[in-house]
Amino acid sequence: MNERQQMINLLTGVQSSKKSYYTELKKMVAELKKKNMQLEIINDITKSFNIDMSMDDMLKNTFDKLREIFPIKRISLSLYENDKLTLTNVYPLHSLYFPIGFTLPKERSIYWKVIQSLQKLFYQVQEKEESYVENAVYRELGMKSVLLVPLISKGQVIGVLSIGSSEIVRYDEADLSFFQQFGDQLAVCIENARLYREVLVSKKEWEETFRAVSEMILVVDLEGRILRYNDAAKEFFQIGGSPHTRNICELLAIEQNENPIMENVATQKPVYRRFHIQQRICDFHSYPVFNENQSIYAVIIYINDITEKLQIEAQLVQSGKLAAIGEMAAGIAHELNNPLTAILGNAQLLLRSFPKEERSSTLLSDIYSCGKRCKAIIQNLLTFARQDEYRFADCSINDAVEQVLGLIRDQIQKQNIVIQVNLDHSVEWVEGNLQQIGQIVLNLLINAKDALEEREGAEKVIAIETKTIVEHGSKWVTLSVKDNGIGIDKQHLQEIFNPFFTTKRPGKGTGLGLSVSLGIAQAHGGAIEAISERGKGSEFILKLPAKR
Repeated sequence: MNERQQMINLLTGVQSSKKSYYTELKKMVAELKKKNMQLEIINDITKSFNIDMSMDDMLKNTFDKLREIFPIKRISLSLYENDKLTLTNVYPLHSLYFPIGFTLPKERSIYWKVIQSLQKLFYQVQEKEESYVENAVYRELGMKSVLLVPLISKGQVIGVLSIGSSEIVRYDEADLSFFQQFGDQLAVCIENARLYREVLVSKKEWEETFRAVSEMILVVDLEGRILRYNDAAKEFFQIGGSPHTRNICELLAIEQNENPIMENVATQKPVYRRFHIQQRICDFHSYPVFNENQSIYAVIIYINDITEKLQIEAQLVQSGKLAAIGEMAAGIAHELNNPLTAILGNAQLLLRSFPKEERSSTLLSDIYSCGKRCKAIIQNLLTFARQDEYRFADCSINDAVEQVLGLIRDQIQKQNIVIQVNLDHSVEWVEGNLQQIGQIVLNLLINAKDALEEREGAEKVIAIETKTIVEHGSKWVTLSVKDNGIGIDKQHLQEIFNPFFTTKRPGKGTGLGLSVSLGIAQAHGGAIEAISERGKGSEFILKLPAKR
Protein backbone atom coordinates (compact mmCIF):
# COMPACT_ATOMS: atom_id res chain seq x y z
CA MET A 1 0.00 0.00 0.00
CA ASN A 2 2.83 2.40 0.85
CA GLU A 3 4.60 1.57 -2.40
CA ARG A 4 1.43 2.34 -4.36
CA GLN A 5 1.02 5.70 -2.64
CA GLN A 6 4.64 6.56 -3.27
CA MET A 7 4.26 5.67 -6.95
CA ILE A 8 1.16 7.90 -7.22
CA ASN A 9 3.08 10.71 -5.58
CA LEU A 10 6.01 10.25 -7.98
CA LEU A 11 3.78 10.13 -11.07
CA THR A 12 1.53 13.03 -10.22
CA GLY A 13 3.63 15.17 -7.96
CA VAL A 14 0.64 15.40 -5.64
CA GLN A 15 1.58 15.22 -1.95
CA SER A 16 -1.99 15.10 -0.67
CA SER A 17 -5.08 12.97 -0.29
CA LYS A 18 -6.86 10.93 -2.96
CA LYS A 19 -9.42 13.69 -3.27
CA SER A 20 -6.71 16.22 -4.19
CA TYR A 21 -5.18 13.70 -6.58
CA TYR A 22 -8.41 13.20 -8.52
CA THR A 23 -9.05 16.94 -8.60
CA GLU A 24 -5.64 17.59 -10.09
CA LEU A 25 -6.04 14.66 -12.47
CA LYS A 26 -9.39 16.01 -13.68
CA LYS A 27 -7.84 19.42 -14.19
CA MET A 28 -4.98 17.90 -16.15
CA VAL A 29 -7.37 15.87 -18.35
CA ALA A 30 -9.39 19.02 -19.09
CA GLU A 31 -6.22 20.85 -20.03
CA LEU A 32 -5.14 18.01 -22.30
CA LYS A 33 -8.59 17.95 -23.87
CA LYS A 34 -8.32 21.67 -24.48
CA LYS A 35 -4.91 21.28 -26.10
CA ASN A 36 -6.14 18.44 -28.25
CA MET A 37 -9.14 20.47 -29.36
CA GLN A 38 -6.89 23.38 -30.26
CA LEU A 39 -4.66 21.12 -32.33
CA GLU A 40 -7.71 19.60 -33.97
CA ILE A 41 -9.04 23.06 -34.90
CA ILE A 42 -5.77 24.09 -36.54
CA ASN A 43 -5.47 20.70 -38.23
CA ASP A 44 -9.03 20.93 -39.54
CA ILE A 45 -8.37 24.34 -41.06
CA THR A 46 -5.29 23.00 -42.80
CA LYS A 47 -6.99 19.86 -44.07
CA SER A 48 -10.61 20.77 -44.75
CA PHE A 49 -10.44 24.39 -45.89
CA ASN A 50 -10.34 24.30 -49.70
CA ILE A 51 -11.92 25.89 -52.68
CA ASP A 52 -15.01 23.71 -52.41
CA MET A 53 -15.64 24.65 -48.78
CA SER A 54 -17.21 28.03 -48.20
CA MET A 55 -15.92 30.44 -45.57
CA ASP A 56 -19.28 30.27 -43.81
CA ASP A 57 -18.97 26.49 -43.43
CA MET A 58 -15.43 26.85 -42.18
CA LEU A 59 -16.47 29.44 -39.57
CA LYS A 60 -19.33 27.23 -38.42
CA ASN A 61 -17.05 24.22 -37.98
CA THR A 62 -14.48 26.32 -36.13
CA PHE A 63 -17.14 27.96 -33.96
CA ASP A 64 -18.62 24.61 -32.91
CA LYS A 65 -15.21 23.35 -31.77
CA LEU A 66 -14.07 26.58 -30.14
CA ARG A 67 -17.17 26.82 -27.97
CA GLU A 68 -16.28 23.43 -26.43
CA ILE A 69 -13.20 24.97 -24.84
CA PHE A 70 -14.07 28.69 -24.72
CA PRO A 71 -17.32 30.45 -23.78
CA ILE A 72 -17.72 32.25 -27.12
CA LYS A 73 -20.98 33.42 -28.73
CA ARG A 74 -19.91 34.99 -32.02
CA ILE A 75 -17.15 34.83 -34.61
CA SER A 76 -16.69 37.14 -37.59
CA LEU A 77 -14.21 37.72 -40.37
CA SER A 78 -13.32 41.02 -42.06
CA LEU A 79 -10.92 41.11 -45.02
CA TYR A 80 -8.55 43.95 -45.86
CA GLU A 81 -7.99 44.82 -49.53
CA ASN A 82 -7.33 48.03 -51.46
CA ASP A 83 -7.17 50.01 -48.21
CA LYS A 84 -10.70 48.87 -47.28
CA LEU A 85 -11.81 46.62 -44.44
CA THR A 86 -14.96 44.74 -45.38
CA LEU A 87 -17.15 42.49 -43.24
CA THR A 88 -17.34 39.19 -45.17
CA ASN A 89 -18.56 36.47 -42.79
CA VAL A 90 -20.39 36.17 -39.45
CA TYR A 91 -21.54 33.15 -37.45
CA PRO A 92 -24.14 32.61 -36.08
CA LEU A 93 -26.13 34.56 -38.63
CA HIS A 94 -28.57 35.91 -36.03
CA SER A 95 -25.62 37.79 -34.50
CA LEU A 96 -25.29 39.87 -37.66
CA TYR A 97 -25.49 43.61 -37.04
CA PHE A 98 -23.94 45.24 -40.09
CA PRO A 99 -24.82 43.65 -43.47
CA ILE A 100 -22.30 41.42 -45.20
CA GLY A 101 -20.17 43.59 -47.44
CA PHE A 102 -20.27 46.56 -45.06
CA THR A 103 -17.09 48.67 -45.18
CA LEU A 104 -15.88 49.46 -41.66
CA PRO A 105 -15.00 53.12 -41.09
CA LYS A 106 -11.46 54.05 -40.08
CA GLU A 107 -12.32 56.68 -37.47
CA ARG A 108 -12.37 55.38 -33.86
CA SER A 109 -12.41 51.79 -35.05
CA ILE A 110 -11.02 49.00 -32.93
CA TYR A 111 -10.73 46.85 -36.06
CA TRP A 112 -8.55 49.42 -37.80
CA LYS A 113 -6.42 49.69 -34.67
CA VAL A 114 -5.64 45.99 -35.00
CA ILE A 115 -4.93 46.42 -38.73
CA GLN A 116 -2.49 49.25 -38.10
CA SER A 117 -0.75 47.74 -35.05
CA LEU A 118 -0.65 44.13 -36.34
CA GLN A 119 -1.19 43.03 -32.72
CA LYS A 120 -3.85 40.98 -30.98
CA LEU A 121 -6.27 43.02 -28.91
CA PHE A 122 -8.55 41.92 -26.07
CA TYR A 123 -11.37 44.40 -25.67
CA GLN A 124 -13.81 44.59 -22.77
CA VAL A 125 -17.11 46.15 -23.84
CA GLN A 126 -17.94 49.37 -21.95
CA GLU A 127 -21.40 50.07 -20.63
CA LYS A 128 -21.29 53.83 -21.07
CA GLU A 129 -17.99 54.93 -22.59
CA GLU A 130 -17.99 55.03 -26.38
CA SER A 131 -14.26 55.04 -27.10
CA TYR A 132 -14.73 52.91 -30.24
CA VAL A 133 -17.61 52.92 -32.71
CA GLU A 134 -17.88 49.13 -32.40
CA ASN A 135 -18.61 49.39 -28.67
CA ALA A 136 -22.30 50.16 -29.22
CA VAL A 137 -22.56 47.28 -31.72
CA TYR A 138 -21.09 44.81 -29.24
CA ARG A 139 -23.32 46.08 -26.49
CA GLU A 140 -26.36 45.72 -28.79
CA LEU A 141 -25.32 42.12 -29.56
CA GLY A 142 -24.89 41.32 -25.86
CA MET A 143 -21.13 40.86 -26.03
CA LYS A 144 -19.07 41.50 -22.87
CA SER A 145 -15.61 40.89 -24.32
CA VAL A 146 -14.03 40.52 -27.74
CA LEU A 147 -10.69 39.14 -28.89
CA LEU A 148 -9.45 40.55 -32.20
CA VAL A 149 -6.67 38.72 -34.04
CA PRO A 150 -4.90 40.17 -37.11
CA LEU A 151 -4.61 37.79 -40.07
CA ILE A 152 -1.10 38.10 -41.50
CA SER A 153 0.25 36.32 -44.59
CA LYS A 154 3.78 36.85 -45.90
CA GLY A 155 4.18 39.89 -43.66
CA GLN A 156 1.05 41.56 -45.03
CA VAL A 157 -2.20 41.95 -43.10
CA ILE A 158 -5.18 40.53 -44.99
CA GLY A 159 -7.94 40.82 -42.38
CA VAL A 160 -9.18 40.63 -38.80
CA LEU A 161 -10.75 37.71 -36.93
CA SER A 162 -13.20 38.76 -34.20
CA ILE A 163 -14.17 36.34 -31.39
CA GLY A 164 -16.92 37.64 -29.09
CA SER A 165 -18.26 36.32 -25.78
CA SER A 166 -21.28 37.19 -23.63
CA GLU A 167 -19.01 37.14 -20.59
CA ILE A 168 -15.63 38.51 -19.72
CA VAL A 169 -13.18 35.76 -20.70
CA ARG A 170 -9.72 35.61 -19.17
CA TYR A 171 -7.38 34.24 -21.83
CA ASP A 172 -3.95 33.14 -20.59
CA GLU A 173 -0.75 33.31 -22.62
CA ALA A 174 -1.23 29.81 -23.97
CA ASP A 175 -4.73 30.72 -25.21
CA LEU A 176 -3.52 33.90 -26.86
CA SER A 177 -0.68 31.97 -28.49
CA PHE A 178 -3.20 29.45 -29.83
CA PHE A 179 -5.39 32.18 -31.31
CA GLN A 180 -2.39 33.75 -32.99
CA GLN A 181 -1.44 30.38 -34.52
CA PHE A 182 -5.06 29.91 -35.50
CA GLY A 183 -5.10 33.36 -37.15
CA ASP A 184 -1.83 32.77 -38.98
CA GLN A 185 -3.02 29.44 -40.35
CA LEU A 186 -6.35 30.94 -41.34
CA ALA A 187 -4.55 33.77 -43.15
CA VAL A 188 -2.45 31.29 -45.12
CA CYS A 189 -5.55 29.31 -46.08
CA ILE A 190 -7.44 32.45 -47.17
CA GLU A 191 -4.52 33.66 -49.25
CA ASN A 192 -4.06 30.24 -50.85
CA ALA A 193 -7.77 30.05 -51.60
CA ARG A 194 -7.66 33.51 -53.15
CA LEU A 195 -4.72 32.54 -55.37
CA TYR A 196 -6.39 29.25 -56.24
CA ARG A 197 -9.57 31.08 -57.24
CA GLU A 198 -7.55 33.41 -59.44
CA VAL A 199 -5.97 30.40 -61.13
CA LEU A 200 -9.40 28.79 -61.57
CA VAL A 201 -10.85 32.00 -63.01
CA SER A 202 -7.94 32.31 -65.45
CA LYS A 203 -8.27 28.65 -66.37
CA LYS A 204 -12.02 29.01 -66.87
CA GLU A 205 -11.59 32.13 -69.01
CA TRP A 206 -8.97 30.35 -71.13
CA GLU A 207 -11.18 27.27 -71.54
CA GLU A 208 -14.22 29.37 -72.45
CA THR A 209 -12.16 31.31 -74.98
CA PHE A 210 -10.73 28.06 -76.35
CA ARG A 211 -14.22 26.59 -76.75
CA ALA A 212 -15.78 29.77 -78.14
CA VAL A 213 -13.29 30.39 -80.97
CA SER A 214 -15.23 29.87 -84.20
CA GLU A 215 -12.22 28.39 -86.01
CA MET A 216 -11.07 24.85 -85.29
CA ILE A 217 -8.31 24.42 -82.70
CA LEU A 218 -6.77 21.09 -81.73
CA VAL A 219 -3.85 20.12 -79.51
CA VAL A 220 -1.96 16.98 -80.54
CA ASP A 221 1.11 15.17 -79.29
CA LEU A 222 4.14 14.41 -81.43
CA GLU A 223 2.57 11.13 -82.58
CA GLY A 224 -0.43 13.02 -83.92
CA ARG A 225 -2.81 11.82 -81.20
CA ILE A 226 -5.47 14.42 -80.38
CA LEU A 227 -5.24 15.68 -76.80
CA ARG A 228 -7.80 18.49 -76.82
CA TYR A 229 -10.13 20.22 -79.26
CA ASN A 230 -12.63 23.05 -79.18
CA ASP A 231 -16.34 22.98 -80.02
CA ALA A 232 -15.79 24.13 -83.61
CA ALA A 233 -13.45 21.17 -84.27
CA LYS A 234 -15.84 18.76 -82.56
CA GLU A 235 -18.75 19.92 -84.73
CA PHE A 236 -16.80 19.98 -88.00
CA PHE A 237 -15.11 16.59 -87.60
CA GLN A 238 -17.93 15.01 -85.56
CA ILE A 239 -15.44 13.89 -82.93
CA GLY A 240 -16.98 11.62 -80.32
CA GLY A 241 -15.70 9.59 -77.39
CA SER A 242 -12.17 9.95 -76.05
CA PRO A 243 -10.02 12.27 -78.18
CA HIS A 244 -6.92 10.15 -77.50
CA THR A 245 -8.31 7.43 -79.77
CA ARG A 246 -8.23 9.72 -82.82
CA ASN A 247 -5.26 10.76 -84.93
CA ILE A 248 -4.84 13.96 -86.90
CA CYS A 249 -4.00 12.01 -90.07
CA GLU A 250 -7.31 10.20 -89.75
CA LEU A 251 -9.23 13.47 -89.46
CA LEU A 252 -7.44 15.08 -92.42
CA ALA A 253 -7.63 11.87 -94.49
CA ILE A 254 -3.91 12.02 -95.30
CA GLU A 255 -1.07 9.52 -95.22
CA GLN A 256 1.39 9.48 -92.32
CA ASN A 257 4.21 10.70 -94.57
CA GLU A 258 2.10 13.80 -95.34
CA ASN A 259 1.62 14.57 -91.65
CA PRO A 260 2.63 18.25 -91.11
CA ILE A 261 3.48 17.48 -87.47
CA MET A 262 6.63 15.74 -88.70
CA GLU A 263 7.75 19.00 -90.32
CA ASN A 264 7.04 20.86 -87.06
CA VAL A 265 9.32 18.46 -85.21
CA ALA A 266 12.01 18.64 -87.87
CA THR A 267 12.08 22.42 -88.34
CA GLN A 268 10.73 23.51 -84.93
CA LYS A 269 8.81 26.19 -86.82
CA PRO A 270 5.15 26.78 -87.70
CA VAL A 271 3.81 24.94 -90.75
CA TYR A 272 1.15 26.06 -93.23
CA ARG A 273 -0.86 23.85 -95.57
CA ARG A 274 -4.07 24.07 -97.56
CA PHE A 275 -6.19 20.93 -97.37
CA HIS A 276 -9.42 19.79 -98.97
CA ILE A 277 -11.31 18.38 -95.98
CA GLN A 278 -14.81 16.96 -96.35
CA GLN A 279 -15.36 18.85 -99.60
CA ARG A 280 -14.27 22.08 -97.92
CA ILE A 281 -11.12 24.15 -98.46
CA CYS A 282 -9.27 24.77 -95.20
CA ASP A 283 -6.16 26.70 -94.24
CA PHE A 284 -4.10 24.55 -91.86
CA HIS A 285 -1.60 26.11 -89.44
CA SER A 286 0.38 24.08 -86.89
CA TYR A 287 2.49 25.68 -84.16
CA PRO A 288 5.05 23.78 -82.03
CA VAL A 289 4.72 24.04 -78.23
CA PHE A 290 7.96 24.06 -76.24
CA ASN A 291 8.65 23.11 -72.62
CA GLU A 292 11.11 24.82 -70.27
CA ASN A 293 13.96 22.88 -71.92
CA GLN A 294 12.97 24.29 -75.35
CA SER A 295 11.92 20.85 -76.53
CA ILE A 296 8.74 20.29 -78.51
CA TYR A 297 6.21 18.25 -76.57
CA ALA A 298 2.97 19.12 -78.42
CA VAL A 299 1.58 20.97 -81.43
CA ILE A 300 -1.34 23.41 -81.60
CA ILE A 301 -3.33 23.12 -84.82
CA TYR A 302 -5.46 25.97 -86.15
CA ILE A 303 -7.82 25.17 -89.04
CA ASN A 304 -9.88 27.81 -90.82
CA ASP A 305 -12.60 26.90 -93.32
CA ILE A 306 -12.07 29.40 -96.17
CA THR A 307 -14.46 27.87 -98.70
CA GLU A 308 -17.00 30.68 -98.48
CA LYS A 309 -14.24 33.30 -98.51
CA LEU A 310 -12.84 31.87 -101.74
CA GLN A 311 -16.33 31.67 -103.23
CA ILE A 312 -16.88 35.34 -102.46
CA GLU A 313 -13.50 36.18 -104.00
CA ALA A 314 -14.45 34.14 -107.05
CA GLN A 315 -17.76 35.94 -107.33
CA LEU A 316 -15.97 39.28 -107.05
CA VAL A 317 -13.59 38.26 -109.84
CA GLN A 318 -16.49 37.09 -111.97
CA SER A 319 -18.45 40.24 -111.18
CA GLY A 320 -15.47 42.30 -112.24
CA LYS A 321 -15.35 40.42 -115.52
CA LEU A 322 -19.06 40.91 -116.08
CA ALA A 323 -18.74 44.60 -115.25
CA ALA A 324 -15.97 44.89 -117.85
CA ILE A 325 -18.13 43.00 -120.37
CA GLY A 326 -21.03 45.32 -119.56
CA GLU A 327 -18.94 48.42 -120.20
CA MET A 328 -17.55 46.92 -123.38
CA ALA A 329 -21.01 45.81 -124.52
CA ALA A 330 -22.39 49.27 -123.89
CA GLY A 331 -19.65 50.76 -126.04
CA ILE A 332 -20.18 48.17 -128.77
CA ALA A 333 -23.94 48.74 -128.70
CA HIS A 334 -23.44 52.46 -129.08
CA GLU A 335 -21.05 51.98 -132.00
CA LEU A 336 -23.18 49.33 -133.74
CA ASN A 337 -26.64 50.75 -133.15
CA ASN A 338 -26.06 53.69 -135.52
CA PRO A 339 -25.05 51.62 -138.56
CA LEU A 340 -27.67 48.97 -137.67
CA THR A 341 -30.35 51.65 -137.62
CA ALA A 342 -29.31 52.76 -141.08
CA ILE A 343 -29.17 49.15 -142.34
CA LEU A 344 -32.60 48.26 -140.94
CA GLY A 345 -34.21 51.53 -142.04
CA ASN A 346 -32.87 51.38 -145.58
CA ALA A 347 -33.72 47.67 -145.86
CA GLN A 348 -37.32 48.42 -144.91
CA LEU A 349 -37.55 51.26 -147.44
CA LEU A 350 -36.13 49.10 -150.21
CA LEU A 351 -38.45 46.22 -149.36
CA ARG A 352 -41.39 48.48 -150.12
CA SER A 353 -40.00 49.11 -153.60
CA PHE A 354 -39.69 45.49 -154.74
CA PRO A 355 -42.41 42.89 -155.08
CA LYS A 356 -42.06 39.90 -152.77
CA GLU A 357 -41.58 37.44 -155.63
CA GLU A 358 -38.44 39.14 -156.89
CA ARG A 359 -35.00 37.87 -155.90
CA SER A 360 -33.94 41.32 -154.68
CA SER A 361 -36.77 41.31 -152.16
CA THR A 362 -35.53 37.99 -150.78
CA LEU A 363 -32.01 39.38 -150.39
CA LEU A 364 -33.31 42.50 -148.67
CA SER A 365 -35.38 40.35 -146.30
CA ASP A 366 -32.22 38.45 -145.35
CA ILE A 367 -30.40 41.74 -144.70
CA TYR A 368 -33.26 43.00 -142.55
CA SER A 369 -33.49 39.70 -140.56
CA CYS A 370 -29.75 39.59 -139.93
CA GLY A 371 -29.80 43.21 -138.77
CA LYS A 372 -32.59 42.48 -136.32
CA ARG A 373 -30.67 39.42 -135.10
CA CYS A 374 -27.54 41.53 -134.51
CA LYS A 375 -29.60 44.02 -132.54
CA ALA A 376 -31.13 41.22 -130.42
CA ILE A 377 -27.68 39.75 -129.70
CA ILE A 378 -26.40 43.12 -128.51
CA GLN A 379 -29.51 43.59 -126.35
CA ASN A 380 -29.07 40.10 -124.82
CA LEU A 381 -25.43 40.81 -124.10
CA LEU A 382 -26.33 44.07 -122.34
CA THR A 383 -29.07 42.36 -120.35
CA PHE A 384 -26.80 39.48 -119.29
CA ALA A 385 -23.90 41.71 -118.26
CA ARG A 386 -26.04 44.22 -116.33
CA GLN A 387 -24.82 44.24 -112.68
CA ASP A 388 -26.81 47.09 -111.16
CA GLU A 389 -30.03 45.28 -110.23
CA TYR A 390 -30.24 41.77 -108.78
CA ARG A 391 -33.72 41.84 -107.37
CA PHE A 392 -35.63 38.59 -107.14
CA ALA A 393 -38.88 38.20 -109.05
CA ASP A 394 -41.01 35.47 -110.58
CA CYS A 395 -39.19 34.07 -113.60
CA SER A 396 -38.96 30.99 -115.80
CA ILE A 397 -35.83 28.91 -116.11
CA ASN A 398 -36.79 28.34 -119.76
CA ASP A 399 -36.40 32.07 -120.42
CA ALA A 400 -32.89 31.97 -118.98
CA VAL A 401 -31.99 29.03 -121.25
CA GLU A 402 -33.37 30.72 -124.38
CA GLN A 403 -31.64 34.00 -123.54
CA VAL A 404 -28.24 32.29 -123.18
CA LEU A 405 -28.74 30.14 -126.30
CA GLY A 406 -29.41 33.35 -128.21
CA LEU A 407 -25.90 34.42 -127.26
CA ILE A 408 -23.79 31.32 -127.82
CA ARG A 409 -25.83 28.80 -129.87
CA ASP A 410 -24.06 29.66 -133.12
CA GLN A 411 -20.65 29.64 -131.44
CA ILE A 412 -21.26 26.10 -130.17
CA GLN A 413 -22.76 24.79 -133.40
CA LYS A 414 -19.83 26.09 -135.48
CA GLN A 415 -17.67 23.55 -133.60
CA ASN A 416 -19.84 20.71 -134.95
CA ILE A 417 -21.63 20.27 -131.64
CA VAL A 418 -25.29 19.31 -131.75
CA ILE A 419 -27.52 21.08 -129.21
CA GLN A 420 -30.61 19.12 -128.22
CA VAL A 421 -33.14 21.28 -126.39
CA ASN A 422 -36.07 19.73 -124.52
CA LEU A 423 -37.79 22.42 -122.47
CA ASP A 424 -40.91 21.63 -120.46
CA HIS A 425 -43.15 24.63 -121.15
CA SER A 426 -45.37 23.72 -118.20
CA VAL A 427 -42.42 23.94 -115.80
CA GLU A 428 -43.07 25.76 -112.52
CA TRP A 429 -41.88 29.30 -112.02
CA VAL A 430 -39.11 30.12 -109.62
CA GLU A 431 -38.46 33.17 -107.47
CA GLY A 432 -35.07 34.50 -108.48
CA ASN A 433 -33.01 36.72 -110.73
CA LEU A 434 -33.14 35.88 -114.41
CA GLN A 435 -29.66 37.28 -115.16
CA GLN A 436 -28.03 35.29 -112.36
CA ILE A 437 -29.78 32.07 -113.40
CA GLY A 438 -28.67 32.81 -116.96
CA GLN A 439 -25.10 33.07 -115.72
CA ILE A 440 -25.37 29.51 -114.34
CA VAL A 441 -26.73 28.25 -117.68
CA LEU A 442 -23.92 30.01 -119.57
CA ASN A 443 -21.22 28.50 -117.33
CA LEU A 444 -22.66 24.99 -117.67
CA LEU A 445 -22.88 25.28 -121.48
CA ILE A 446 -19.33 26.63 -121.80
CA ASN A 447 -18.00 23.79 -119.64
CA ALA A 448 -19.87 21.24 -121.78
CA LYS A 449 -18.47 22.83 -124.96
CA ASP A 450 -14.91 22.76 -123.59
CA ALA A 451 -15.29 19.08 -122.60
CA LEU A 452 -16.45 18.22 -126.13
CA GLU A 453 -13.58 20.13 -127.77
CA GLU A 454 -11.13 17.60 -126.30
CA ARG A 455 -13.14 14.63 -127.55
CA GLU A 456 -12.38 13.08 -130.90
CA GLY A 457 -14.39 10.85 -133.15
CA ALA A 458 -18.03 10.28 -132.20
CA GLU A 459 -20.84 12.79 -132.61
CA LYS A 460 -20.65 15.62 -130.09
CA VAL A 461 -23.92 16.36 -128.31
CA ILE A 462 -25.12 18.73 -125.61
CA ALA A 463 -28.58 17.89 -124.28
CA ILE A 464 -30.52 20.58 -122.39
CA GLU A 465 -33.66 19.61 -120.49
CA THR A 466 -35.94 21.34 -117.99
CA LYS A 467 -38.66 19.76 -115.88
CA THR A 468 -40.43 19.85 -112.51
CA ILE A 469 -39.79 17.11 -109.95
CA VAL A 470 -41.04 16.34 -106.45
CA GLU A 471 -38.61 15.29 -103.71
CA HIS A 472 -39.50 14.79 -100.05
CA GLY A 473 -42.79 16.58 -100.54
CA SER A 474 -41.19 19.68 -102.15
CA LYS A 475 -41.34 20.79 -105.78
CA TRP A 476 -38.11 21.55 -107.60
CA VAL A 477 -37.45 22.99 -111.03
CA THR A 478 -34.43 21.30 -112.64
CA LEU A 479 -32.18 22.12 -115.55
CA SER A 480 -30.00 19.32 -116.91
CA VAL A 481 -26.99 20.05 -119.14
CA LYS A 482 -25.54 16.76 -120.38
CA ASP A 483 -22.62 16.16 -122.72
CA ASN A 484 -20.77 13.13 -124.09
CA GLY A 485 -17.36 14.72 -123.59
CA ILE A 486 -14.23 13.47 -121.84
CA GLY A 487 -15.80 13.35 -118.37
CA ILE A 488 -14.22 14.04 -114.98
CA ASP A 489 -11.93 11.82 -112.92
CA LYS A 490 -13.53 10.43 -109.76
CA GLN A 491 -10.91 11.99 -107.47
CA HIS A 492 -11.67 15.44 -108.95
CA LEU A 493 -15.46 15.16 -108.81
CA GLN A 494 -15.62 16.39 -105.20
CA GLU A 495 -13.34 19.36 -105.91
CA ILE A 496 -14.78 20.86 -109.08
CA PHE A 497 -16.97 23.30 -107.13
CA ASN A 498 -14.00 24.66 -105.18
CA PRO A 499 -12.96 28.17 -106.20
CA PHE A 500 -10.01 28.34 -108.62
CA PHE A 501 -9.97 24.55 -109.11
CA THR A 502 -9.87 23.55 -112.76
CA THR A 503 -8.93 20.50 -114.83
CA LYS A 504 -8.56 22.56 -118.00
CA ARG A 505 -5.17 23.27 -119.50
CA PRO A 506 -3.39 26.52 -118.51
CA GLY A 507 -4.96 29.60 -120.08
CA LYS A 508 -8.20 27.76 -120.84
CA GLY A 509 -10.05 28.10 -117.54
CA THR A 510 -9.92 30.01 -114.25
CA GLY A 511 -11.76 27.55 -112.03
CA LEU A 512 -14.40 30.15 -111.16
CA GLY A 513 -17.38 29.10 -113.27
CA LEU A 514 -18.75 26.23 -111.20
CA SER A 515 -17.87 27.90 -107.90
CA VAL A 516 -19.77 31.07 -108.84
CA SER A 517 -22.64 29.02 -110.24
CA LEU A 518 -22.96 27.04 -107.01
CA GLY A 519 -22.94 30.27 -104.99
CA ILE A 520 -25.77 31.69 -107.12
CA ALA A 521 -27.75 28.45 -106.85
CA GLN A 522 -27.39 28.41 -103.06
CA ALA A 523 -28.45 32.07 -102.89
CA HIS A 524 -31.65 30.96 -104.65
CA GLY A 525 -32.13 28.13 -102.15
CA GLY A 526 -31.02 25.52 -104.65
CA ALA A 527 -28.04 23.33 -105.50
CA ILE A 528 -26.02 21.89 -108.36
CA GLU A 529 -25.33 18.17 -108.68
CA ALA A 530 -22.62 16.64 -110.84
CA ILE A 531 -22.65 13.16 -112.37
CA SER A 532 -19.66 12.13 -114.45
CA GLU A 533 -17.56 9.20 -115.59
CA ARG A 534 -14.19 9.51 -117.22
CA GLY A 535 -14.47 9.02 -120.98
CA LYS A 536 -18.28 8.90 -121.01
CA GLY A 537 -19.34 12.49 -120.39
CA SER A 538 -20.87 14.58 -117.64
CA GLU A 539 -24.26 15.79 -116.49
CA PHE A 540 -24.84 18.86 -114.33
CA ILE A 541 -28.24 19.33 -112.75
CA LEU A 542 -29.36 22.72 -111.44
CA LYS A 543 -32.15 22.41 -108.84
CA LEU A 544 -34.16 25.46 -107.79
CA PRO A 545 -37.19 25.48 -105.46
CA ALA A 546 -40.44 26.01 -107.33
CA LYS A 547 -42.40 29.12 -106.36
CA ARG A 548 -45.05 28.30 -103.80
